[in-house]
Amino acid sequence: MSTPAENNEVLSPNAQVTITGRNVEVPEHFAERVKSKLAKVERLDPTLTFFHVELQHEPNPRRADRSDRIQITATGKGHLARAEAKEDSFYAALESALGKMERSLRKVKARRKISRSGHRAPISVGEATASLVAEAQNDQAVKADPYEDKVEDMQPGQVVRTKQHSATPMSVEDALSEMELVGHDFFLFVNEETSRPSVVYRRHAFDYGLIELEAEKD
Repeated sequence: MSTPAENNEVLSPNAQVTITGRNVEVPEHFAERVKSKLAKVERLDPTLTFFHVELQHEPNPRRADRSDRIQITATGKGHLARAEAKEDSFYAALESALGKMERSLRKVKARRKISRSGHRAPISVGEATASLVAEAQNDQAVKADPYEDKVEDMQPGQVVRTKQHSATPMSVEDALSEMELVGHDFFLFVNEETSRPSVVYRRHAFDYGLIELEAEKD
């Protein structure tokens, strides 16, 4: 028979978790809630070894409904997943960010399963249509411009952010998975089949596109 202490035990992931706050202190009870939620996310990808959760309060009276921001970064063996949300409370932002991450991990899990089998699992037209419609509705509901609240502070035509990434060659399928995990609409990589700089990107009607660069010959 379980004791009250056992029933009240906080669920925690096996992966390491760090929680930091910018312009805000992170209460212990909220940190426990985060860990409990991440333990459920970890079940979707047991290879994850590290979670970094960052909380940031952005005091802006004109955007009080999006003043609390949470970004979750999950690191696994050779891959990374990231999700971000802004809401009127950290509790709401946490649920929204977790929902985005779970959807990304499920998409990648399904893609890898199809890739291993070499073909799509046979499903009915009704099941396929329902799945695509639900996915589109979810993506539309959570999609937001991360720079929306910074437009007023920016001048047009300026480079406002620069990043450098390692260029480890990978397959197109792996690049699509990486794109889903970070929640972007495109992903830059080196195609292992052609050794060319390439970009995969989202198209309409649930399709993807591929662009490869080829140097001009003299």
